[in-house]
Amino acid sequence: MALKTTLWDPSEYLDTPGRIAAYLRVVFEDGDPTLIATALGDVARAKGMTQLAAEAGITREALYKALSATGDPRLSTFLGVIKALGIKLTPRAA
Repeated sequence: MALKTTLWDPSEYLDTPGRIAAYLRVVFEDGDPTLIATALGDVARAKGMTQLAAEAGITREALYKALSATGDPRLSTFLGVIKALGIKLTPRAA
């Protein structure tokens, strides 16, 4: 008998600022740009793409594209999304 699986969507669990921060902290520590863009896409979906795109100053379509697994967001897009999400990046020594 084949094992039945279901697709896991992290955006369904990113419902508090603490969960969002913990999720992004782990992803940023990994440092993989593709993973970071994908994780920001997960958070953006949890928050609402249309609203977030407007707050970041880009179109919804551009936001989807930038934060997809194949996307490569420009620094201005990245910083706009971070700001719109209410996230503060704090540099520290590695």
